[in-house]
Amino acid sequence: MTAPTAAPTAADAAEMGLSAEEFAGIEDLLGRPPNLTELGVFSAMWSEHCSYKSSRRWLKDLPTEAPWVICGPGENAGVIDIGDGLAVVFKMESHNHPSYIEPYQGAATGVGGILRDVFTMGARPVANLNCLRFGDPEHSKTRHLLAGVVAGIGGYGNCIGIPTVAGECTFDGRYDGNILVNAMSVGIADAARIFYATASGVGSPVVYVGSKTGRDGIHGATMASAAFGEETEEMRPTVQVGDPFTEKLLLEACLELMETDAITGIQDMGAAGLTSSAVEMAAKGEGGIELDLDRVPMRERAMTPYEIMLSESQERMLMVLKPGAEDTARETFAKWELDFSVIGRVTASGRMVLKRGPEVVADLPIAPLAEGVSRDRPWTAPPPSPAMPPLPDIAPAAALKALIASPDLCARRWVWEQYDHSVMADTVGPPGGDAALIRVHGTNKALALTADCTPRYCEADPERGGAQAVAETWRNLTAVGARPLAITDCLNFGNPERPPIMGQFVLALKGMAAACRVLDFPVVSGNVSFYNETESRNIPPTPQVGGVGLLDDLDSAVTAAPAGAGDALVLIGDGSGHLGQSLYARHLTGIDAGPPPPVDLDVERRHGDFVRGLITDRLLTACHDVSDGGLYVAVAEMCLAGGIGAALEGPLDPGWLFGEDQARYVLGMAEASLETVLEAAGRARVPARRIGRVGGATLTLNGADAISIAELEALHERWLPVYMDGA
Repeated sequence: MTAPTAAPTAADAAEMGLSAEEFAGIEDLLGRPPNLTELGVFSAMWSEHCSYKSSRRWLKDLPTEAPWVICGPGENAGVIDIGDGLAVVFKMESHNHPSYIEPYQGAATGVGGILRDVFTMGARPVANLNCLRFGDPEHSKTRHLLAGVVAGIGGYGNCIGIPTVAGECTFDGRYDGNILVNAMSVGIADAARIFYATASGVGSPVVYVGSKTGRDGIHGATMASAAFGEETEEMRPTVQVGDPFTEKLLLEACLELMETDAITGIQDMGAAGLTSSAVEMAAKGEGGIELDLDRVPMRERAMTPYEIMLSESQERMLMVLKPGAEDTARETFAKWELDFSVIGRVTASGRMVLKRGPEVVADLPIAPLAEGVSRDRPWTAPPPSPAMPPLPDIAPAAALKALIASPDLCARRWVWEQYDHSVMADTVGPPGGDAALIRVHGTNKALALTADCTPRYCEADPERGGAQAVAETWRNLTAVGARPLAITDCLNFGNPERPPIMGQFVLALKGMAAACRVLDFPVVSGNVSFYNETESRNIPPTPQVGGVGLLDDLDSAVTAAPAGAGDALVLIGDGSGHLGQSLYARHLTGIDAGPPPPVDLDVERRHGDFVRGLITDRLLTACHDVSDGGLYVAVAEMCLAGGIGAALEGPLDPGWLFGEDQARYVLGMAEASLETVLEAAGRARVPARRIGRVGGATLTLNGADAISIAELEALHERWLPVYMDGA
């Protein structure tokens, strides 16, 4: 927007995303009209992105506590205890709008921002994940967006030296005008030295460190809180520019200074930049803050207070130091060749006072800025999904080949080979499994990391879809042998001012909360991304879930790859052969129709605990959960992972082969363990049946319809690289 030259009006406030009611509220709070800088600060802090004004009342329903939770939502990232004096720090954030406008920088700065959320807490990042949703492959922008986003993620993550180990990349025409780029980062910290974003100690120095401030990213938080119209090109100045090499220096400098007792509070300058970091730190310290904007390091001339406070230039931190620690901190940041400036002090005023020399350019109350505003949006339950039409007959082998070669299920190797997934030398295996495994350095423990959501389920039934997103995340961690500990989320929805969209959000959270409670899987951090809408067309509801689990002994872990010929294959779980919202039905009818599969959370818990026990007892040689595409696809994926064939036995019914019933796993085990496993399943009231044997160079069904593993692999690997070559 163009900054007004006269005193701001309600019309100017509207351009900044504030309603007439909100503008009037600001005038009442101040007892006078705000100046431009003050209005800009309010617009950022009261934006949807920063204030959660449409979602906060519903987020309170999510379970956030467990004995192993050190810090839940409200800080830069969540923190959980993994024993031996160590903690895991993790969070997921969205960078959707910036990535659509400028895919390389939008994705790159998304990675940079989420990394800062983690090392701000005192943790060294050890892994990144990303969840990407693109439009129809035939859309004119999809190839360009995919190439730019993947390059941005790889460019930033590879340069800073953090492995990118897992995630999702899917295609759906309903994301044509509004892609999703959700970034997750995970770090490890000393559990006794977690740093929080609190400005305490009246008179304590407030310090700016990192890169200089420029004009990039101004009003980025406001842009992220609005729907797209026709002219997205005009929004390019709101997209930040990242520098991973500076971020690496900042990371090392911060962690080095954290080894001393100099820091009492620290906050990265993310959305809304210096504004949000100063306000949030002062609010948590229940005090005030005074800043001299002339002391802010700037890389551009004649920057106004409005621009300084709303810039979202990257690789910057705000710190509060113990009085007298300035020289120690200055020397540390000088060593790493980063800007360091004491720009203010902590006060007891309860206000944010901004000065330029002797002139006060803004004087605002902290509490209402930090509290934001709340909107009790009306909501309605969305209409049910259309009934599924009759499915045409197709040979199972032909259906499997079509599915495994499709954009929905094809190999994502083209994506993850552009990421360095093995830097730091603690990644166990390449991406592509149920969950990534990261060794806890110097130990035989490992973190299991995954991220999941099935948007077509969420659109058909938001409550069931929300529960399923949590359950599948829990199931993927279980499938490698990990004990699921906690989740982060990135809740991507359309325009909350539309009651059916708000209904999607409310019901999805209800399903998520129920699943978290039954599975003992608390939410410790997250993000809400509303207004994912272009020209009144909303994205499917996409409550992305990122999960962290722990293996106490890495040697007990299993993957989806069978160990070798002769092993038995066993199916855990049963179902009705549910084809509603299945990929099989999508590919035969061209639409997503019918209800999604039911989610019985008690059954999920019982089956998952049973499978994890088998892995811990080392009775299994392989494990893979059954999800998209159903049982036949799951077995095919196991064959592809191990480079070996299998003989599958069972009904030829499409529901049995391709139904997406939940709470199911395919297990591989030595023949000698089969009876032990089946007997244990009976005692645990867990359905289990033998469905085949590993071996050979083909995948067969009831001794017929042989498909060579070489052919399956060629089909699976072909689509994405050919598509990106422009063929």
